[in-house]
Amino acid sequence: MLNKLVYSSLFFLLFSSITFAQDDKKTDEVDTGLMVVQDSISTKKRAPFDVLAPSKAAFYSAVLPGLGQAYNKKYWKIPLVYAAIGIPIYLYIQNDKDLNLYRDAYKRRLAGFDDDQFSNISDDGLINAQQQLRRNKELALLVAIGMYALNIVDANVDAHLLQFNVDEDLSFRPHFRYNQMENNTNLGLTLNFKF
Repeated sequence: MLNKLVYSSLFFLLFSSITFAQDDKKTDEVDTGLMVVQDSISTKKRAPFDVLAPSKAAFYSAVLPGLGQAYNKKYWKIPLVYAAIGIPIYLYIQNDKDLNLYRDAYKRRLAGFDDDQFSNISDDGLINAQQQLRRNKELALLVAIGMYALNIVDANVDAHLLQFNVDEDLSFRPHFRYNQMENNTNLGLTLNFKF
């Protein structure tokens, strides 16, 4: 019985000392590992990735043309947006005014009056002018709508591209090297991945 008690005690002490030793080693290993990981973390801070930024920019541009470009901080695009939308709108309004003038002159001619400002133009000329002005007016409206849609697409795509990773760890560069053995130059592309 004494032998069993001695063996049990020795076994218990040995087992407990091993477990304590392992526990101490684990603590040291974890601390060391954490220190190594903390040392290897790069100090570069990347801007946070905002998934909703493209949709916000597109919404802002849909509400007010140019506001999406301002949201993307591309202020130089705002005058281009207003010119691209404003010029077709101006042409639409101008063609509409001219169409009304030619239509009124034609209506007066049909009523029997000959005192309009287009006295040197025939009736067929007035009809052709009306058709041409109507086509120009509709075309100007389509261009204005297209430029409005392009404004929204530009804001959305620009917001996507602002979030694109252009870090030095991921690069695609052309290279130019002089080969002394063959006495010529080599052109190529280099693709670098750094993890």
